Amino acid sequence: MGIQERILEILVNNKPGVLARVAGVFGRLGYNIESLCVAETISPEISRITSITNADSDFIDKVKKQLSRLVDVIEVTELVPGQSAQREMILIGIKLDQKNRQEVLQTVGMFDCKIISMRDNYCIIQVAGSREDVGTVISFLKPLGVDKVARTGVLALQQTKD
Repeated sequence: MGIQERILEILVNNKPGVLARVAGVFGRLGYNIESLCVAETISPEISRITSITNADSDFIDKVKKQLSRLVDVIEVTELVPGQSAQREMILIGIKLDQKNRQEVLQTVGMFDCKIISMRDNYCIIQVAGSREDVGTVISFLKPLGVDKVARTGVLALQQTKD
């Protein structure tokens, strides 16, 4: 199937050093992690790691096997678009002046963004959606004075099968 964006969901015991060992597997195999999001699940003893890498199916099979061998890894699942819900959140800091203020506010309304903080000369906007949606908003806002960007990485959950 060739190299494409792959999303892995890795459930792990929430212990020190686990994330470093998981990331080390990718590095040893020569692949970069494009996006990484880690947080506790509903149980504080278990964390969910969501990672994105560009790879082929052979790599995914190798990394799943190697991750499964790690002591604190509970489960490794490849999430398939269309069978999983995926979202990313981003905070965008924009310098405001009289020229761009109205355009920034119009863009916020057009893309259903949320203003988190607003000052006379600076605002912080929250965008949540698919990676493509987030990318589109950044493209619109870049020429208007984007100063800083902070991204969560992709969050994803497998949809249940009924």
